[in-house]
Order: sequence, then structure tokens, then C-alpha cells
Amino acid sequence: MAVKYYDTLENLVREAGAEGAVLVSVDGLAIASVLPHGIDEDRVAAMGAAILSLGERVTAELNKGQLEQLYIKGSTGYVIFTGVKDVAVLGVLAPSNTKLGLLLMEIHRAIKRLEAELG
Repeated sequence: MAVKYYDTLENLVREAGAEGAVLVSVDGLAIASVLPHGIDEDRVAAMGAAILSLGERVTAELNKGQLEQLYIKGSTGYVIFTGVKDVAVLGVLAPSNTKLGLLLMEIHRAIKRLEAELG
């Protein structure tokens, strides 16, 4: 079953020029990933679930509605976490020279595919 998720992640990375992507259960367990060598998918999965949970609490506490995405910008790139229905989190790693509009568009497309795949 994870093969279809892997294909969607691989397509996202290729089309968006991203460095990697991971699909994580809300419990913080990796479902599927396409990550660069040396990046531990289990650590990314746990951090992704934790940060999305914290983001949801922040938006609720500050009356900002439903959390849609979390952006983290470091000096060498981005990490973007997006909820997929209420059952998963998509994390995407991208370099700093990424065309952010294209990346966000490809994330949106991948989310639609993942929602259909997750049923």
C-alpha cells in the first residue's frame, strides 16, 4: 500500500525541485518517504507530527481558524508541513532557491492525490 504513496511523493519531489518528502501518520509514524541520504525518516516523522500538533494549538488559541500549513525557513532552505485530511501530515524539504509558488502548487496537487489514496 505504501507504494502508491511513494509514487506520489517521488512525483512531488521531481516536479517541484524539492529535496525530499515524507508522509507521516498523525501519531508520528512514517508511512512513506523520499528523503536525501542521511536523513532519518523516523525523526522527520516524529518532528512533523509534533510541530503540526503545536501549530494547531497555536492557531486555535489565537483564533486563526484551521491550520493549513507550517513553513519553516532556514538559511539553506524550507521545510513545509501540511495536514492531509485528519489522518496524515506531508512534510516537504526544499532548497532556498526553490520557486515557492511552484512548490506550493505541487504540494497542493500532491495533497489532492494523497487524500484520494488515503480514501
